[in-house]
Amino acid sequence: MEGERNKFIKIIIVITCITAAIMELIDTSIVNVALTNISGTLGATLEDASWVVTAYAIANVIVIPLTGFLSRYFGRKNYYLASIILFTLASYMCGNSSSLWMLVFWRFVQGIGGGALLSVSQGILFDQFKPEEKGIAGGIFGMGIVIGPTIGPILGGYIVDNYHWALIFDINIPIGIAAALLTWKFVDKKADEYNIDKKSIPIDYIGILSLTIGVGALQYILEKGQSDDWFEDENIRYLTAAAILGLGLFIWWELTTKNPAINLRVMKSRNLIGSNILTFVCGFGLFGSVYLFPVMVQRVMGYTPTESGLSMIPGALVTIFAMPFIGAGLGKGVKPIYFVSLGFALFILHGYTSSQAAPDADKWWFIVTQICRGVGTGCLTVPLLSQAVVGLKPADMPYGISLNNMFRQLGGAFGIAIMNTYATNRFATHRMDLVSNLQGNNPLLGERLNGITQGLIAKGMNPSLAKQAAYGALDHSLSNQAQMQAYLDGFLLIAIFFVCTIPFMLLLKNETMDAETRAKVAAAAH
Repeated sequence: MEGERNKFIKIIIVITCITAAIMELIDTSIVNVALTNISGTLGATLEDASWVVTAYAIANVIVIPLTGFLSRYFGRKNYYLASIILFTLASYMCGNSSSLWMLVFWRFVQGIGGGALLSVSQGILFDQFKPEEKGIAGGIFGMGIVIGPTIGPILGGYIVDNYHWALIFDINIPIGIAAALLTWKFVDKKADEYNIDKKSIPIDYIGILSLTIGVGALQYILEKGQSDDWFEDENIRYLTAAAILGLGLFIWWELTTKNPAINLRVMKSRNLIGSNILTFVCGFGLFGSVYLFPVMVQRVMGYTPTESGLSMIPGALVTIFAMPFIGAGLGKGVKPIYFVSLGFALFILHGYTSSQAAPDADKWWFIVTQICRGVGTGCLTVPLLSQAVVGLKPADMPYGISLNNMFRQLGGAFGIAIMNTYATNRFATHRMDLVSNLQGNNPLLGERLNGITQGLIAKGMNPSLAKQAAYGALDHSLSNQAQMQAYLDGFLLIAIFFVCTIPFMLLLKNETMDAETRAKVAAAAH
């Protein structure tokens, strides 16, 4: 009977942790498809409304690397429970915001609460599995990491098309309340949490402040650089200096101070360096492609937000089925390098195949590429989650895990920023090339304009207006073609990025975690 109860509690905790992690990751992308509606409702420009995304990302990427210290200072359960409550409260306030800047403020608060929902969930989840089951635990958690960013645009598109945008935030409330109650009731404190002596845990004020300034400024630059014309903008130049000085001071201080908030000395591990670089690459590919695809099919191919979201379901479904098998394979001793190599191959195939799409490509074309992305991300996420801590001491594992999660988020931020900038620049290039090929004495151009003009006249339009409208239609078609090609170039860039970073796989130790190490991961994780 006691065994059945323990099994039930284990299931409840696993569901709670995965749900909390997915909820946090959904909120990184769910707002993207609602910005137009938000700006219209709150009377703001679309550029100002983008702060709703930026504020959350900045808070998130600042808090994630600090979760190891905060868990140790407040106690893992206390910090996790408080973060869920803060995230839920901020979600309620976001949905009830009456102005844009009120919404931006609460999104920042939501990002602070959301930081623990990713890293700490991982540690709590791992505690529920035996050493020989850690591969499966990694598979389950990795599934949540991949599903979150993918399902965000799907859910957001459906809500925007059918309901008010505030529901994007309100749906977190019942989930957050349930997660808080289940955490309070079923998640046990670790042995060292009952008698926490905060006086014995010094606060690294310089490290925390320099990290906040450096990472916050870097995230702002990545989020707003394209819309603010990069270094042509004075604020971007100042923040670039702040990012360099802040991160430089942070690295120097954490490596020299006796009690760092984040122990960067763990980066001496070649395996952790390799895992973090490859995790950055994985975040770049995942978030970059998830950003490109819905924007492309909505702007160029005429999909509604709901249709673009539904087109991403195959990739999410195949990830759900693949993750547990990958985790089980790791648990049985399959070398991680095999999965990582397969993941790179599938991502390269995804990027290259997507870049070959024609303007009239149907949904089946993209289903194949989405499946490649889904399986490829799974093959990278699960092994890298496990490999990040191989060779680390138990006391260093929380720092290794939090750094690994931070590199994934930074990779995603770089991916989105670079894809946005690259697509914009390539659009200008392709449009210029297409315009240069439109010679006034070209008989095919004349036939095309005459055909459009006659068709409009046949519908009752004035001949002079019909000719002007024909030029407008041709210009729209030309811009549409240039934009499509620009997004396809973005997918090709992702493939090239993966090809260029293949050598970093050599940094990984070609081994699996033994049972003892997996047990230490569970004990030392957040």
